[in-house]
Amino acid sequence: MNVNEPPTTTVQEFDAVIVGAGFAGLYALKKLRDLGLSVRVFEAGAGVGGTWYHNRYPGARCDIESLDYSYSFDDDLQQDWSWSERYAAQPEILRYLNHVADRFDLRKDVQLDTYVSSAAYDENARTWRFETDGGDRFESRYAIMATGVLSVPQVPAVAGLEDFTKPWYHSGDWPREGVDLRGKRVAVIGTGSSGTQMIPLLAQEADELLVFQRTPNFCMPAQNYPMKPSVESEWKANYTQRRVFARQSSFGHNQASNPAAGKDLTESQRRDELESRWNLGGLYMMRAFSDILTDLDVNEEASEFVRAKIRSIVADPRTAEALSPRGLPLGTKRLCSGTGYYETFNRDNVTLIDTRTAPIERLTANGVLTADGEHAVDVIVFATGFDAMTGALNRLNPVGRDGTQLRQHWAGGPRTYLGLGHVSQ
Repeated sequence: MNVNEPPTTTVQEFDAVIVGAGFAGLYALKKLRDLGLSVRVFEAGAGVGGTWYHNRYPGARCDIESLDYSYSFDDDLQQDWSWSERYAAQPEILRYLNHVADRFDLRKDVQLDTYVSSAAYDENARTWRFETDGGDRFESRYAIMATGVLSVPQVPAVAGLEDFTKPWYHSGDWPREGVDLRGKRVAVIGTGSSGTQMIPLLAQEADELLVFQRTPNFCMPAQNYPMKPSVESEWKANYTQRRVFARQSSFGHNQASNPAAGKDLTESQRRDELESRWNLGGLYMMRAFSDILTDLDVNEEASEFVRAKIRSIVADPRTAEALSPRGLPLGTKRLCSGTGYYETFNRDNVTLIDTRTAPIERLTANGVLTADGEHAVDVIVFATGFDAMTGALNRLNPVGRDGTQLRQHWAGGPRTYLGLGHVSQ
């Protein structure tokens, strides 16, 4: 049962308050309840799932293998749940999270459709004080901000948005009922992770698709497939060891890294390893060599390998070149993983518009105006990502010790503790 009581002036007290009911929030609720604590979870959405509740755009799926991208706190759950694909799509991940919420009776402590409008720490009382958009007030000793790092959609501050008279959508807030693009001329702005996943599917539906790209990204083929029984049984037989490996890895999952440095291998050996990683699919390319992120020459060879793949896939040489990242070492921007992304630009109804050479100047009543002229469209889809990492917390802006706002504490930008980075020249 969801707890959605009318606003009250009574202050309700809990041991812990959790903001967000996605992967992290549900897990925190389970663990804190197991410790005997009283807990309340606030979720702004109408259902549990966090980013997997809101990100329902066509093609949305995880870029980590489903058997890895799942909870490890309960072995019965691990053994009982079966994924239908190597990389699960958004609907299946959402079903999984709802299954977890039901299996462990978590919903009774989750309050949906509730936006936390303020959070402040009272030092004297050693208590966090919360208020919701409905006027409810809560107090707790512990505050868990499970607000997610990809939860605040970012619509670009492009001039003329208010002048555009036709529908527009953002990948991070896609309508639950879907969008009918049949017979439409559609503009997609953005070619990051969301864009590379949705563009192939939108191209199959739209009458014409215009892709506005500023910075080309490296997009690896997912090499997705229906879950193989042999793969599932092997993982489940060795889940304990696999979870240990993931926790000890630098990336937190089971994608094994090549311990060999690329500079110590022959050109033929490096080529074979890169080909193997391309065929493995997904993000495995990032771990082709131990020095792929620290040796520019090794990285450039891997980057050129991918650019050659793009040239072999995309028929038009100018389009292939525009899609090929340059001056951007592989892995220094989030690596994308998709299905049929580069192949999509061979379709007659798809046009790539390079905004590095023809920048977007503004939106008009009928479409997108670039330096090359106006492109009339019926629909605009913003695949422009999120106010990532700190966006949700900055929006809430908790007040901590000495009345310091989080925005003030972070005003100087990101900082690291015992952090060091080095790139070989």
